[in-house]
Amino acid sequence: MICDICGKQGAKVRHVSRSFGKGADLLVIENVPVVSCPHCGESYLTAETLHEIERIKLHRKTMTESRRVAVAEFALES
Repeated sequence: MICDICGKQGAKVRHVSRSFGKGADLLVIENVPVVSCPHCGESYLTAETLHEIERIKLHRKTMTESRRVAVAEFALES
């Protein structure tokens, strides 16, 4: 695959989980395809993926299931 950022061959699609919002409005979408380039180090979402994410967010009541998830806060000690 050719990277849209640097134009070099070798970009790969990885599937990741992405979170949107926070607190009671937190939405986690699993298996999101992200294009990653080993040459320039960039990772990006395609327009098609962004449209699907917006569709999922718009229809979150019917397209999601509720799950319990552990949450930790990152804090460095001074």
